[in-house]
Amino acid sequence: MDITTMKKILLVLTSQDTLGETGEPTGYNVAEASHPWKVFRDAGYFVDFASIEGGRPPRDEVQEEDPVQVEFTQDETAKASLYNTPKVSVVDPAQYDAVYLVGGHGTMWDFTGSAALQKLVAAVYDAGGIVGAVCHGPSGLVDVELSNGVRLLSGRKVAAFTNAEEEAVGKRHTVPYLLQDRLEEQGATVKAAENWEENVQVDERLVTGQNPQSAAGVAKEMTKLLTEVVREQKAEEEQAAQALREEHDAEKAEDEDEQE
Repeated sequence: MDITTMKKILLVLTSQDTLGETGEPTGYNVAEASHPWKVFRDAGYFVDFASIEGGRPPRDEVQEEDPVQVEFTQDETAKASLYNTPKVSVVDPAQYDAVYLVGGHGTMWDFTGSAALQKLVAAVYDAGGIVGAVCHGPSGLVDVELSNGVRLLSGRKVAAFTNAEEEAVGKRHTVPYLLQDRLEEQGATVKAAENWEENVQVDERLVTGQNPQSAAGVAKEMTKLLTEVVREQKAEEEQAAQALREEHDAEKAEDEDEQE
């Protein structure tokens, strides 16, 4: 990552508007998009959006009693960006220092199995970027393979919507698979908290959260990691500059000695 292009984060949304063949409407979870959006924006980051199929992604109901959701849905810049999102397949991962996978039940149908999303996530992580996901968003981490041939989830400590929470919302037999089970099959250790309790897990540059209550927490941990990256890059640049100055001073002193 180049420090001159830092502070840019991509939020990926589902394009699935029904719960499978039930006909019941679904989409991205507004709380899981709005709260991280506010955290990132307030921290000074640029936020872009993309979706699996592009266009205007479907969303779940807005909770009007949540001022952050209301602010998000009324923000002119966010509205314009969400009106016609690019497909993940055309997004250049080199433009982003972090990617955050927004949850919502729709992701269970189109995040998993999306080769374009897998490629995007792997590219951001391989480049030293941060990957975040919350609730059902970690479905987009399934089958992601890094450049070293290892699955991103292999040996990882993660959080995601649990089997117990899926049971609680009555979707256990509606979703195509149980996310907790699939993540464990991929070699991850799922750290589960009580239903609807905030739970954020950080494993190197992978940050995951269990449910909507964890969305802001995931974003905050991602910003901490990004801040560390900036600090490290600044230190490396300063060391390089110092080495260049010392080399220049040595050459200058050598020239002066020869003139004498």
